[in-house]
Amino acid sequence: MMRNEYQVLIRPLVTEKNMQLHESENKVFFEVAPDANRIEVKRAVEKVFNVKVEKVNILNQNGKRVRFKMQMGKRKNWKKAIVTLKEGEKVDYLEG
Repeated sequence: MMRNEYQVLIRPLVTEKNMQLHESENKVFFEVAPDANRIEVKRAVEKVFNVKVEKVNILNQNGKRVRFKMQMGKRKNWKKAIVTLKEGEKVDYLEG
């Protein structure tokens, strides 16, 4: 199944810890499509942000169990990608 880059990358993950790793180790974090693989994520980041990617790590995040009034529920499972950029590359997804 062919997807474009915007279907692979769902959204950037912006947290305090992620921003520290972005500044110190040149890593960026994205929520990606549940069936995306490392090659698709690498191609999508390189094309969308016009940067060179060194390495991609992917994690499957299980949804948390939550309570809705008197019933137990579960949030959806999702996939996170940690993309390490090559030296000197920069992604500015916070600056418009």
